[in-house]
Amino acid sequence: MVFDWFKRAVAQPDPTPEPLPAPEAEPEPEAAPAAEESLQPAEPVAEPTPAPAAPAGAGVDEDALAWARQAYARLKAQQQEAARPPVTPEAAPAAPEPEPPAAPPVSPGLSLLEQAAAQRQQRLQEITAPAEPAPAVPPAAAEADAADPSLGAFDATFTWSAEVLAAQGRRAEDVSLEEIDWLGRLRRGLEKTRKGFVTQLLENLGDDPLTPAVLDDLESTLLRADVGVKATDQVLEALRRRLNEEVVDPAEGLRFLKEQLRGLLDAPIRAGDTAVLAPQRERLNVWLLVGVNGVGKTTTLGKLANLAVRSGYSCLIAAADTFRAAAVQQVSVWGERSGVAVVANPSANADPAAVVYDAIGAARSKGTELVLVDTAGRLQTKHNLMEELGKVRRTITKLAPEAVVESLLVLDASQGQNGLRQAMAFASAAGLTGVVLTKLDGSARGGVALAVASEAGLPIRFIGAGEGIRDLRPFNSFEFVEALLAS
Repeated sequence: MVFDWFKRAVAQPDPTPEPLPAPEAEPEPEAAPAAEESLQPAEPVAEPTPAPAAPAGAGVDEDALAWARQAYARLKAQQQEAARPPVTPEAAPAAPEPEPPAAPPVSPGLSLLEQAAAQRQQRLQEITAPAEPAPAVPPAAAEADAADPSLGAFDATFTWSAEVLAAQGRRAEDVSLEEIDWLGRLRRGLEKTRKGFVTQLLENLGDDPLTPAVLDDLESTLLRADVGVKATDQVLEALRRRLNEEVVDPAEGLRFLKEQLRGLLDAPIRAGDTAVLAPQRERLNVWLLVGVNGVGKTTTLGKLANLAVRSGYSCLIAAADTFRAAAVQQVSVWGERSGVAVVANPSANADPAAVVYDAIGAARSKGTELVLVDTAGRLQTKHNLMEELGKVRRTITKLAPEAVVESLLVLDASQGQNGLRQAMAFASAAGLTGVVLTKLDGSARGGVALAVASEAGLPIRFIGAGEGIRDLRPFNSFEFVEALLAS
């Protein structure tokens, strides 16, 4: 079944946590909704129990824990049903296995030595008989199977992921294993940022009500996480106004801080016309990926292609990074892994605009919905290279004026404030419409997302938190902040 990640993001309700209605009785794992009866296994599913080392219910609301148990039981039933071999009502009898060619019959009139030699020859023929060839597995299918998520233990990570989904108004019967798997990856990816950020934050908050001195310490914590001066000032100003009105305890202070951070991240999105960046159906969409060398543009493009295909879109890649050695070969590998065609020019230093021209022509002839353009890395200070990027944009506008064009800047989260300066420069030269934030799992500066949103005024459209082909997803401010500030 196709899981449309773009549709999931579009259908996201207003992320305001509300208390969940308490169930009349704790749901049994085998009691799934009627719509999912076909997914129930024959044997009852044992109720998941938390691991002794890390109790899954520690610090989790009882209603959310019951919600998590129900979701876990349903996902486990789905996984068990999928693992069962298909049963056909009228299965044809299995064909008998071919027998190896029989050796010449051993004549009883032979001597003992001759009979032994004949038997050895017969055994040799049985051993060396050719085996049935195994069916070949396409590379893309093998990669997809290897990346399929599996349901792990009912532990703290699962209950946290379930709690985040439940807080957004999701129903237990609608949650997919991919969503649970991604939230776990996101939380692990932000671990380096969280260790430095949350530890200091909780130490500053303590157990006493917030004071002006605590806010001063919080200011230093935010700046060290590369949140940026403007975003830090906005958050602290809101907290100071709140302190002037009432006494704020640490729990309320943390909740208010999350609310302010989400507001900063969502402000550029609310200012635009598109709430969630998704290809428009039955229409040509062209997405350019730009940025400096080394931020992971080609890798991000490959992951976006995989995300689009898995969400049910037709996709094509334009290998317009014609200046870097082996760039075309690299993007071709990513295309093979996702089953996406690649339009490229094999000649050295080919014109990038010509490659884009060919790609748009191919997309029109095939009715492709999304064209992903891999552009050459360039420094934001090099005027001639930035002008080349403008030439590509003009080519698209002239050739396909009806196309929906997006220009996405790929930023390496580990570059911190330098990434913010890149965003400011590219925004004026490349007509940026959004940002893809990568390498969050290898950085302690995940707060740069807030700086990009508040100071550059650019919406974050996708985030990457890992090296796998599925470690890139549409940005969700609620999930990001919860993962950033998870205790």
